[in-house]
Amino acid sequence: NSPFQEEKRLLMVAADVSSRYTRRTESEYRKVAEYIRTVAAGRRGNYMVFFPSYQYMTEMEAIFEEMPLEADLIVQGQGMGEADRKEFLEEFEREREHSLVAFCVIGGVFSEGIDLKEERLIGVIIVGTGLPMVCVEQEILKGYFDETEERGFDFAYQYPGMNKVLQAAGRVIRTHEDEGVILLLDDRFLRRDYLELFPREWEHYHLVNRNNVSQCIADFWEMRGH
Repeated sequence: NSPFQEEKRLLMVAADVSSRYTRRTESEYRKVAEYIRTVAAGRRGNYMVFFPSYQYMTEMEAIFEEMPLEADLIVQGQGMGEADRKEFLEEFEREREHSLVAFCVIGGVFSEGIDLKEERLIGVIIVGTGLPMVCVEQEILKGYFDETEERGFDFAYQYPGMNKVLQAAGRVIRTHEDEGVILLLDDRFLRRDYLELFPREWEHYHLVNRNNVSQCIADFWEMRGH
């Protein structure tokens, strides 16, 4: 069992958006952008958004150049050195008039091993299921587990992907005092095979869409006294 109180965390799964390659269209990117704006507007604070790739993240940057985000935006760069990473994380310490939204890539340097406690991070949005890119190494793994367990895709792609999702989501609640929101943006999370991979403390999640997500977030923060 998780040592953290469930009522301090709001877990939402969106039913009306997907990061599948076949769905990577401008209209789908705009849905994701709408979710990001809604979460950031729900309460002033620091948020991280984890994307499946740098390419996807670049597409989202372009969307927000057209429809400005009412928040301060910082973006993870490729090949960031130690000084760059330190500077990136220092942005979470600043007092701001607006929310801070940090664009990151899932499985990268900011999705594990960083402790942004209490007010330094109050929300994470995860776009996609974290599936690794198809490559020789993953295909060898898939072939091995197809032969031994008959579950090659699960071991080579789904399980590592879900592990990345859990690590990214784990940035929100780091201490007993932390509270925050987690939004999973991909309808695949609602499939039985993914729901079975949810940890025990994720049993009570909220199914949301673009029409009700704002109210769901407002209710949570009101209940938390914000």
